[in-house]
Amino acid sequence: MSELRAAVVGAGRLGALHAKKYAALPGVKLRWVADIDPARASEVAAQAGAVPLTDYRDLAGKADLATVASPGVTHHAIARTLMESGIDVLLEKPMATTLEQACELADVAQRTGRILQIGHLERYNPAVVRLRSILRSPRFIECHRLAPFTERGTDVDVVLDLMVHDLDLVLSVTPAAAISVEAVGVAVLTDSIDVANARIRFADGLIANLNTSRVASRRERKIRFFQPDAYISVDYEARRIQIYRKSPPPPGVIYPTISAEQIDLGEADPLMDEVAGFVESVRTRGAPAVSAVDGLRVMELSERVQAAIRQELAGVQG
Repeated sequence: MSELRAAVVGAGRLGALHAKKYAALPGVKLRWVADIDPARASEVAAQAGAVPLTDYRDLAGKADLATVASPGVTHHAIARTLMESGIDVLLEKPMATTLEQACELADVAQRTGRILQIGHLERYNPAVVRLRSILRSPRFIECHRLAPFTERGTDVDVVLDLMVHDLDLVLSVTPAAAISVEAVGVAVLTDSIDVANARIRFADGLIANLNTSRVASRRERKIRFFQPDAYISVDYEARRIQIYRKSPPPPGVIYPTISAEQIDLGEADPLMDEVAGFVESVRTRGAPAVSAVDGLRVMELSERVQAAIRQELAGVQG
């Protein structure tokens, strides 16, 4: 089959990682790296044997597929232009900065017949992949995503910067609609929300509590599931699952017993799996693992969380 021509738009830390993955994949050739900073574009392009560009619009008629790893506030304009130019897009999170923009991107993908995959990388974490075979109708989910402050991602608030990862995971385990959203947040080091908590109730009875901070003293990425037969704790960072199950009590004992199991998934390369999956979708024209519809659900819930935070802040200030 013919070799696919790939491009990366945005030559920051994440864009450079995407460039390396494309360069290592068979059947696809990284041809271009675009960034408004010529020096940065040249550096990443040189490492991957590609041609640097300063204008992503120059990819029209050249590239078959592209990763968009530019700042979140630029995602809408860049992804729309690329798809309208006939290019399939792997769009890093956040999908856009507003639900309206995200809806437009989904419409453009459908109208042009382009693949639009949303870069929710935790879907490819081996602990999350293994988790799918363990979950059985969880009733409560607790998420903690904490990170020390960096300037990366501060063009958007912490909901679109970090909480979207866990919102995507929560939504991936329930098809039900969110019927209530309560949230609080505070700006600490930037002009937007840096710390946020959201409590979401779904129509099927599931409740999710999400805690997110980008100004924490330590890094933590954990999600816990409580279901009728087990408590399951997932450490995204360590790629470890801990499962606590209850068993019927032995004869003469009143209460059930608790058994513990730990599953260590070891080393993996989720980003390579994500990029390779996107390339396969481009080749086969099959649905991507994280579709535009998935991205829209995350964006819709993100906006509801943001609205709840604004409402809470207005009440405090009033």
